[in-house]
Amino acid sequence: MTSTQDLSFLSLVLNASLLVQLVMLLLLGMSVASWTIIFKKTAVLRGVRQDTERFERDFWSGGDLKTLMAAAQRNTRSDAVLEHIFEAGMQEFMKVREIDAARRAMKATYQREMDALEANLPFLASVGSVSPYIGLFGTVWGIMHSFRGLANVQNATLSAVAPGIAEALIATAIGLFAAIPAVVAYNRAATDVDRLSIRFETFIEEFTNILQRQTSGR
Repeated sequence: MTSTQDLSFLSLVLNASLLVQLVMLLLLGMSVASWTIIFKKTAVLRGVRQDTERFERDFWSGGDLKTLMAAAQRNTRSDAVLEHIFEAGMQEFMKVREIDAARRAMKATYQREMDALEANLPFLASVGSVSPYIGLFGTVWGIMHSFRGLANVQNATLSAVAPGIAEALIATAIGLFAAIPAVVAYNRAATDVDRLSIRFETFIEEFTNILQRQTSGR
């Protein structure tokens, strides 16, 4: 009974050395922050994909560009990325009637929107790459602390050193718990952002061609 209590997860965490506890707390904070970003980023990218598909359907259905422009100006949702790109290009084209100006406006809006979509992704990448090493540092330190405690013990047994090693290994476990979801989420989000980027760039080229044809037909 006593051995089970001594080796329980909570007991091992509470009895760990101060530095190992700080490492665990840091990793826990990184894990909470990364999960918060994961949930928010997943929701944002889902909304952007849905709004992009909706606007593409409206745009390619042959609707009037000025009507689409008016609708885009009323839509202030942050996930209406493609609509914002279209609005920037159309607005600039209506002002100066120059294709290059409209293209530059769309590119500038595209870059701002992409920066927003890619926000916090570097943090997920950092958590995924650094967390295991932080956990390993806590484990190494905990094991060193455990063996130093046996220096003055004449009969060192496995039961004497086991709690110290177990509490040290928890740091590595928490490090992996923080790293694995962050890596998976980063890879998935980065892939989704790349796919959206291709769709946006393709739309810019196609819309530029449409404006070019309209200008040539004038």
